[in-house]
Amino acid sequence: MLFKRAKKTESHTNPVVLLMGLPNVGKSAIFNKLTGLNVRVANYPGTTVELTAGKTVIEGKSFLVVDVPGIYTMEATTEAETVAVEILDGKCSFRGGHACKRCDPHKSGQSVSLSKKPEAVICVVDANSLESSLYSLLELIERGSPIVVALNRIDLAQEKGSHVDPIVLSRELGVPVVSTIAATGYGIESLKEEVARIIEKGEISVSRSAPKPETVSSDRWQKAERLAARATRRAPAHPTLTRQKWGDALVKPWPGLPFAALILSATFAIIVGLGMGLRHMIFLPLVRGLLIPQIVIAVEATVPAGMMQNILIGNFGFLIKGLEWPIALILPYVISFYIALNILEDSGYLPRLACLLDGLLHRIGVHGSAIIPLLLGYGCGIPAIMATRSLHTYKERQIVAAMICLSVPCIAQTGAFIVLLVERSIAIMLLVFLVSVAALVVAGVVLDRTLKGSLPPVLLEVPELLLPKWNILAKRIWTRIVTFIISGELPMIAAIGVGSVLYETGVLISVGKLLSPIVVGWLGLPEEASIPLILGILRRELAVLPLIGMDLSLLQLFVGAIVGLFYVPCVAILAILVREFNAFTAVATLFATVAIAFLAGGIFYRIGSLMV
Repeated sequence: MLFKRAKKTESHTNPVVLLMGLPNVGKSAIFNKLTGLNVRVANYPGTTVELTAGKTVIEGKSFLVVDVPGIYTMEATTEAETVAVEILDGKCSFRGGHACKRCDPHKSGQSVSLSKKPEAVICVVDANSLESSLYSLLELIERGSPIVVALNRIDLAQEKGSHVDPIVLSRELGVPVVSTIAATGYGIESLKEEVARIIEKGEISVSRSAPKPETVSSDRWQKAERLAARATRRAPAHPTLTRQKWGDALVKPWPGLPFAALILSATFAIIVGLGMGLRHMIFLPLVRGLLIPQIVIAVEATVPAGMMQNILIGNFGFLIKGLEWPIALILPYVISFYIALNILEDSGYLPRLACLLDGLLHRIGVHGSAIIPLLLGYGCGIPAIMATRSLHTYKERQIVAAMICLSVPCIAQTGAFIVLLVERSIAIMLLVFLVSVAALVVAGVVLDRTLKGSLPPVLLEVPELLLPKWNILAKRIWTRIVTFIISGELPMIAAIGVGSVLYETGVLISVGKLLSPIVVGWLGLPEEASIPLILGILRRELAVLPLIGMDLSLLQLFVGAIVGLFYVPCVAILAILVREFNAFTAVATLFATVAIAFLAGGIFYRIGSLMV
């Protein structure tokens, strides 16, 4: 989510308050409570790579709260940390009255001034992991910013028998400290009052325990340990079975790996089963039984027979396929996917999966944390590629982005695969996804040996294992579905409209004939299968959806799905590659995916023909 549009005068009159802290400390949840915005919150690294901003009113005065990327250190070892430090130092420049590329990467022209130091900084500290949070806080204090500390997750710390005294922390640090529980909103009003007070006071407190700027990292760690010991009082713990026993067990090979297989299988079953139920019981009756017949009657009554009527309601009619494909076929699986993904996110399981798979992923040149953008890619490739910013090396970013573009089907494409294959053969559908995973491994190994660079060791932070709060979960799922409808469904409908015009004017058929030697001779598909290959350039799932209405054998369905799996990423993803990397990367990805799609499709067709 990017900045909301604001009047130019507002960016100069509203005091700017930065929300900073380590990843996974509840920073985005506090942002939600402060501003009331429905932004995406996830408890794994990389969530707040994109800046979010929103207004909050404190004692009758409007403040602009900016949620900056989560950082581990002010030394800025990643792009996200670099962005955070530049914003803190007031080095985020403007050009032509608009934010710099980092703050406004989409160049949307939204006016939020970050070209000067903020009036205040809210540093979110995790009471459940106090020492690492204090280390980052001490670094922040060294830079001389007016700070209010939000001591968050005190409830989780108390369950483990740790009672952190905010008064002791405040006295030792020389800054206000407010206890908060972001999930419930506890302490948010007190936090607002402290922010208003420190801005009105206009002073920068000096910490008794904060080291001098030239202090080395080891000294800072020692001070953080001593301060945590002074402020923490131990009491009998009251751990829950879920948070303690299973939280620890799920990161170990046993029973972590069997449970990972079980959880991922259950996730897949939820996506397919729930999606099919929604499609057959709700969306298909609504679209095919109610909407489309009424549309056909209305068009036939108002539009004369001919090309225009065919464009609207013909074999490739815009008003027919534009409703049937995105809404009746794809949207049910989008809903089921986001339900499953948000449960995994909110429970804290995804970082555990990252730790569990770290050793395996190292063999293909990436850290375990790469599993996060890879799984996001099954939702949409655009945020997945953007989430690679949280990875630690440029080489790792390139590898993961290439893997996403090559063989991670987005949720719209996954829904198309399910509709195309599951009712004919579940085994064929599973085989397609098995090929996808195998391609990810091969691509990672090849790129790891081809690209220059090393894989330095990193620390993976694992948050608490929690039961999702269903009211928050429902809001987040709804927000993501609405976002997909706007950013995914509407462009898909527009692409179908373009395709219907090209189809009825004969352009698709003419180009399809040019491709027929490859499609028919090499891939073993009918000539009309050339049409989805052309449409797939506009939207990746359109390389699969038109195959649904064709009379294809199981082998042809499998070959068509394999070609669609590897086929060229959609235009939007290519644009993201240009922005995140360079034009060469986008062009190389375009040609590589097309070549691999046709090569793999032809090979599998010949292997399948021999087996049959």
